[in-house]
Amino acid sequence: ILVIGVNGGGKTTTIGKLTHMFRQQGKTVMLAAADTFRAAAAKQLCIWGERNDVPVIKHGEGADPSAVIYDAIQSAKAHNTEKMNRVIDREYPQASRETLLILDATTGKNAVSQAQEFSQVADITGIIITKLDGTARGGIALTVADEFDLPVKFIGVGEKIDDLKPFVPEEFIGGIFDE
Repeated sequence: ILVIGVNGGGKTTTIGKLTHMFRQQGKTVMLAAADTFRAAAAKQLCIWGERNDVPVIKHGEGADPSAVIYDAIQSAKAHNTEKMNRVIDREYPQASRETLLILDATTGKNAVSQAQEFSQVADITGIIITKLDGTARGGIALTVADEFDLPVKFIGVGEKIDDLKPFVPEEFIGGIFDE
């Protein structure tokens, strides 16, 4: 699963929650810290890796993100686990893949611009809406899902490890309209 989105949108927290969910399902998980441009990104991902008792493949700050992916794929193949786009095509073409766009519910119409920009560089397969634990209702996600023909897969409803919920359209719509 490749997780993409803007800084501060909740990517790392969502990765930690997804990891927890997959581990609860008995799946083997490995994380790759390919955000090598943000100083705290790998450190934050390592914290989530420790919380979930999963390995994290990382390089130093400023390293080539593709090199991280390459090393993660080599490790995944050696340990019978899976991971990430161009490098995956070459090194591990049989790996199943998802590219999930993280959208912060508080960004409003800016989410459309984010989806537009990211869809130009990645084959997005779904959306996760984060930060639905405050006053934001995330209605713009419906516009993004419709305009880009993308399914909303999960919603983040808090900071705790199990605060990631499958997207249930009826419940989501009821929350938008206070029903």
